[in-house]
Amino acid sequence: MQFSVDVGDLTRAEQKILEFINTNQDTFLYLSIGQLAQALDMSDATVSRFARHVGCRDYKALKALVMEQSAGPAAKMAGTLGREGGFSPTAWLEHQQLCLSKTAQQLDEAEFQRGVEAVSGARRIFIHGKNASASLAQMLHFRLRRLGLNVSLLPSGGSELLEGLAQAGEEDMVILFSFSKLSKEGRVLLEQSRRAGYRTLAFVSRTCMPLEERADISLFAYRGETKEYHSMAAPAALADALVVAVTERLGTQGVQALERLHQMKKDYGGRL
Repeated sequence: MQFSVDVGDLTRAEQKILEFINTNQDTFLYLSIGQLAQALDMSDATVSRFARHVGCRDYKALKALVMEQSAGPAAKMAGTLGREGGFSPTAWLEHQQLCLSKTAQQLDEAEFQRGVEAVSGARRIFIHGKNASASLAQMLHFRLRRLGLNVSLLPSGGSELLEGLAQAGEEDMVILFSFSKLSKEGRVLLEQSRRAGYRTLAFVSRTCMPLEERADISLFAYRGETKEYHSMAAPAALADALVVAVTERLGTQGVQALERLHQMKKDYGGRL
């Protein structure tokens, strides 16, 4: 951590506090001043003096500074929970409405329609998602397959990803999720598209990206501020919107696929 004071100017107790913060950033963000003092066997006043000594107004400002310099998921969750008044499910759901509203404002409808046409007309569709995005990839795979489309879910990484990707070529489509940054797997997907000739569609949460990180089609979803817990509400809604639009574009083809599935469930559902 970077503070506006030299380590040599700190007392032994203050160095102990700094050492704890440096080695336990995630834990520190969830501790009250009393809990930290108890863990380090010192008084609340000592912790308060440390906060002021390193240039912070109080302990709350110290946590905010540590949070600002942290980039992990625990820091983002702490930032979300640390909002004034504590966590409120009502406020959280209202925040999701804000995410949806900002996504709608930023939606490029022409780009969205390009995505609909590309997915509807693709020979085969390959979907890739990892970590939190894996759930969105599973949902999109499930919904598009019900429409009778030839859809495959790519492994999240490793040589198995390459084995699956080797099947993609011209007239195919690869869908990926690239939110805060482009993953190494995402970079491979984009690089290979230039060699194999398949088209790419990416769900993103950035409006400005380097040329080499751009898919052929990009659909923006707002997930919250950089230093807070990132919601999947808007990306999920946008993915669902894509499915509904593709269903409309397919017309009777999509409806007939759903009707066949419905009939099979009636015929065989009781045996499974």
